[in-house]
Amino acid sequence: MYKIIDTPCGKIKGIKTGPVIDFKGIRYATCKRWTYPQAVTGWSDIYDATRYGSCSFQPRAFYNEEENPGKIFYYNEFRKGEKYSYDEDCLFLNIRTPEDTTPDSKLPVLIYIHGGGFTGGCGHEKHFDGPVWAEKGVISVTINYRLGPMGFMCLPELKDEAGHTGNYGLFDQIAAIKWVKNNIRAFGGDEEKITIMGQSAGAMSVQHLCQTSFTDGLFRSAVMSSGVGMGSFMTSTPEKKYDFWKEVMKNTGAETLEDFRNVSPEILFREWKKVKGSAMSSVPVKDGIIIKDKPVVKKIPYMVGCTSHDIAPAVLYKLTKGWAKKNDAYMWFFERALPGDNKGAWHSSDLWYWFGTLGNCWRPMEKVDYIISDTMSTYLCDFVKNGKPDDGDKFTAWSKCKKNGDVMCFGDSVSSKGRMKMLIYNTLTNKPVGE
Repeated sequence: MYKIIDTPCGKIKGIKTGPVIDFKGIRYATCKRWTYPQAVTGWSDIYDATRYGSCSFQPRAFYNEEENPGKIFYYNEFRKGEKYSYDEDCLFLNIRTPEDTTPDSKLPVLIYIHGGGFTGGCGHEKHFDGPVWAEKGVISVTINYRLGPMGFMCLPELKDEAGHTGNYGLFDQIAAIKWVKNNIRAFGGDEEKITIMGQSAGAMSVQHLCQTSFTDGLFRSAVMSSGVGMGSFMTSTPEKKYDFWKEVMKNTGAETLEDFRNVSPEILFREWKKVKGSAMSSVPVKDGIIIKDKPVVKKIPYMVGCTSHDIAPAVLYKLTKGWAKKNDAYMWFFERALPGDNKGAWHSSDLWYWFGTLGNCWRPMEKVDYIISDTMSTYLCDFVKNGKPDDGDKFTAWSKCKKNGDVMCFGDSVSSKGRMKMLIYNTLTNKPVGE
């Protein structure tokens, strides 16, 4: 069954999926290679939003992940059996709403920015496909943005052309948020109640977006998982990236910017991979617009956290807690060891639970996993609705980290990090451990 609604851009057709309506593959902006995005403001025919749009070109577009041992874990977890298309025309977003929404519903909105080291991912991998938030009264939005050399190129010729260079992927994210702000009322959302969320590189992106006046008024709260506090260590000026990107350009055989823009994506990614060295070579830069030397954090509500078997878990935990205490945030610690292997609560594992998409996963999920997921997604939706993760009498009250160092723990056993003054929370009993 389909549903057609009127938006400021024109009519759009979504598809009914159970008690929700999915609008997939909405083009929010257009761009040419290494130009900043231009907002889509209208279309003539009924927009068919019943299938996902293309992902940004990324390394996996040019090889078989099943044959790459270094990528097989995340492939098996999030993408096995799925088919994705890749294109430079990749600026699409997806909206999920309750089936009975109208422009008068004015529901809060959660926009999710995916991770992937700024070089991989998209907004419709298995764990993002079908978030339960709409069933809890929150409209969900997932987005694609440009990645790797497509999204974070820095060249003096590009600066001469546009006045600044780099951060094309971040500008895409802002364009997506602006499109939602301008159009979400038609989908039943409230443009004044937007929250942004990201994990890993997505969390770093959200932090950058929360530290610039360029996004003032676009959202009212933010959630960051496994990445808060990390971005500042990897951010340099565009000028410090010029030699790197000049070498990539030379290796492709391009002599001019026009030549470089016409290099095939496959050759571009191949030569970038040869030169890049560091896994974080294509990252945001201090462009003086989105990212400045002395950023100021917005005074809005925050939820932040990490997992027990995260990337450099002790370091990331310390960074996250320090940021949470400084910025009066609610902090969580996810420690559920996922069933099916002995990897523990690895980097990104909490996403299955926040999105409530455990049914998409290969793992033999248990009753406790669904309880934890319902608890986490309910807290998240309450935060989006009210600026605080508080469900009244149903779950344990969650205090901010600043007051006494409390950290909400999501898992089914007492944490080994209890010495860190954590508020240990058992999602099986809905009570703090010890009560």
